[in-house]
Amino acid sequence: MLTIQDILETNRMIQENNLDVRTITMGISLRDCAHPDMKTFCQNVYDKITKTAQHLVKVGEDIEAEYGIPIINKRISVTPIAIAAESCHTDTYVPVAHALDKAAKAVGVNFIGGFSALVEKGYTRGDRILIKSIPQALMETERVCSSVNLGSTKTGINMDCVREMGEIVKKCAELTKDNNAVACSKLVIFCNVPQDNPFMAGAFHGVGEPEKVINVGVSGPGVVKRALEDVKGQDFSVVAETIKKTAFKITRVGQLVAQEASRRLDVPFGIVDLSLAPTPAVGDSVAYILEEMGLESCGAPGTTAALALLNDAVKKGGLMASSHVGGLSGAFIPVSEDAGMIAAVERGSLSLEKLEAMTCVCSVGLDMIVVPGDTSAATLSGIIADEAAIGMINNKTTAVRLIPAPGTKVGDKVEFGGLFGYCPAMPVSKFKSDDFIARGGRIPAPIRSLTN
Repeated sequence: MLTIQDILETNRMIQENNLDVRTITMGISLRDCAHPDMKTFCQNVYDKITKTAQHLVKVGEDIEAEYGIPIINKRISVTPIAIAAESCHTDTYVPVAHALDKAAKAVGVNFIGGFSALVEKGYTRGDRILIKSIPQALMETERVCSSVNLGSTKTGINMDCVREMGEIVKKCAELTKDNNAVACSKLVIFCNVPQDNPFMAGAFHGVGEPEKVINVGVSGPGVVKRALEDVKGQDFSVVAETIKKTAFKITRVGQLVAQEASRRLDVPFGIVDLSLAPTPAVGDSVAYILEEMGLESCGAPGTTAALALLNDAVKKGGLMASSHVGGLSGAFIPVSEDAGMIAAVERGSLSLEKLEAMTCVCSVGLDMIVVPGDTSAATLSGIIADEAAIGMINNKTTAVRLIPAPGTKVGDKVEFGGLFGYCPAMPVSKFKSDDFIARGGRIPAPIRSLTN
C-alpha cells in the first residue's frame, strides 16, 4: 500500500531531481506491408503507422497530466526496413525513410526508429540497399533514426560491415556538414542489439515481437545522485543497496505509466527499460553520480569500478520492481548529453580510451562523441571494431555513435541543441588501422557462444 511518505518522495523526485519517463515507445510490425511496388509499400507503411499510433501522443499527454509524471518523448519503432522492404523492386530505400518521416509527423512523435539492418553474420540484398541508403535518408528526414547490428556473441563480428560503416558515418557527416553533422547523431552501430529497446536512436521493433507493443524508458540520474548524498562516506555495500532501492522506486513509476498506456491504447505491454539516461540539464548526469561516490572528476582512476557498481545495482533494483524489464537497462554514458561528462572532457580527465574502458561495464557504448573532422573512415571502423569486440566477448550490448564533424579540430565545440547537448571534439589516436580493417571477412564467435 502506498503511504503519504511514498507519494511525497515521488513528488520530490519529479520536482527536484529530474525523475521522468523518458519515452513511451510504440513498436509496430510492418511485415504485413510488404509489396514489390515501392510506392504501394510506402503507402502501406504510412497507413499502418498512422492508424496504429494515432492516439499515442494524446494518451501520453493525458497520463502525464493525470499523474503528474513528466513524459518527455512519445516515439515509434518499426520492423527493420531492410526486412520489411526487401520484396520491393528498387535500389534505394530513401522513399521509405520519407514515408516514415511523414507518418511520424502526422501522429506527432518526435522520433521513429527502425531504418535498420541486422547483418551480424552477413548481408542480404535488402541489407545492402538499406545501408547504402542511410546517409541520404538521414540527410533528407528530420525524425527518422537508423541502426545497424554487425556483431553478436553467437555469430562473431561482420568485419565487412565494420569497414562499410566507417565509410557510412563519414558520408553522413559530409552530407550534413552545414548542420553539425546531425545525421551521425541519428545512427547507431550495435553489437548484441536488444530488439525491445525504447530509446533512440537505436530502437526498432524486433522480429520476435508481437504485432504492436508498448515499451517504456524511465530515467532519473538526479534521483540516484540525491540518494547517494545521504550516505556520503559510507562503504560500497551501503552505496550499492541505496542505488538498488532507488532504482526500484524509479522503475515502479515506469511500470505504472507502461501499464496505463497499454490499457488505454489497447496495446500489449512489453518492457520497462530502466536506463539512467542523462540530459544536459544541471543535476541530470551519470558523471555526477560517479563523482558523488568519491571521484574528483569522471575519468579518474576508479571510474570504471564506480560505473560497474552503478550499472549492476540499477539492474538489480529494476528487476525487483517489474517482471518485464528489458531494453538496455543500466547506465548510459553519452558524452554530449551529460553535463558532467562534458565538464570532464573539458578539464582533461576523460579520454576516448577511458570511455572505451567504461563501456565494458555500462549499458551501451561510445555514445554521442565528437571526433575531429579529418578522422579517417578506417579509424572510425577501428573504433567500431573495438566496441563490437567488447560486446561480443563479454556477451553484452555495445554501440557506437560517433560524430566526425567536418572542419572540427580537437577541443572545438559542436552544438546539437535540445537533449543532444554539445560536445568538445575529443582526440583520436594518430596511429592507423587501415590494413587491419581492409582484411574484411568475419571475426569468429568466441568459445562462450557454444552454450547449447
